[in-house]
This record gives sequence, C-alpha cells and structure tokens, in this order.
Amino acid sequence: MAKHYPEISDAHREFVEAQHIFFSGSAAPEGRVNVSPKGMDSLRILGPNRVLWLNLTGSGNETAAHLTEDPRMTLMWCSFSKRPLILRMYGTAHAVHRTDARWEELYALFPSSVGARQIFDMTVDLVQTSCGYAVPFMEFAGERDTLTHWNEDKGAEGIEKFWAEKNAETLDGKPTDILALSIGETE
Repeated sequence: MAKHYPEISDAHREFVEAQHIFFSGSAAPEGRVNVSPKGMDSLRILGPNRVLWLNLTGSGNETAAHLTEDPRMTLMWCSFSKRPLILRMYGTAHAVHRTDARWEELYALFPSSVGARQIFDMTVDLVQTSCGYAVPFMEFAGERDTLTHWNEDKGAEGIEKFWAEKNAETLDGKPTDILALSIGETE
C-alpha cells in the first residue's frame, strides 16, 4: 500500500499542484503537536528535495516556534476526487523571517500579502504515498478570500499589533519572538 521515495518526482509535483489544500504538522520536543490546513497560492516546490511555503498571519504561530526547538516537519496532501491518493513529505525546515537576508529573494516567489509572516524552507528526505481509499469525495467550490481581506483591512501596523497580542506565545506558553524576527523589535 504505502510507497517510499527519496525525493519529489514529477508525478508527485503534479499531484501536489492539483490540490487546493495541504496540511502541515510540527511539534516541539515537549508540548502539543500542531496540524494546520493550508491553502491559497502558498507553496512552491523548488527541486526534488526542497519545498517552500508562505505562512500568512493567522490565529497562532506554532510552527515557527516549534522549528526553533525541533526542525522536523510533515506536509500532507490528499485527493478528494476520483483518483484516491495521500502524499506526505517528511523532512526538516527552518523559518525565514522578514529580517533574514534571504527574505526578499524567496518572498518574490509568492503573491504579495501584508499578512506574510514567515516562509518555511523545507528539505524533504522522504516522500510517502498511500492509498487514500478512506478519504471522502468532495468538490472544490472555490478559494476563500476572507484571510486576504482581513490582512488588507488590518494593514501592516495592525498586523504587527496582532502579532504582539496573538502570535507572541505558543499554546504551550513558549515565546515565538515574532516581532524581533519579523521587524527587528523586541517584544
């Protein structure tokens, strides 16, 4: 049933690019495991072992904080259409923040968003596919534009205030250093 591959093939890339949602998983050595749904135009496959995804401002900042303690990350896609398949990418990642020298180069690969928070740069060491026979059929109805409008309405200053209020600490009470890493301010 499950098959393992050392890298992302062209067929894997085609499958990933055809999906409208993926899930990210991360965890610190102690504390809660985080799994988040991701969508929009936020993922780029740069090669057989490298993936980038743009993380937009949201209710939590778990993944970036987890990666400072444990760089393991898993991404997962599943087909909701006729051809059943689940594809997982396992590897290690690090967050690229606005204050990092590589930010502009990597951020240019994505649509601009005032809510851009980090870019996760993942080195993939295992790709796994499995049957997906229990995944239900679903039809894609369209992208939500709620987060885009929310970010635009907040503006840069409002986003930074939101980071200070809602993204400065993980669910387990660990600091995320979001302001220092994103705009150079201490929290």
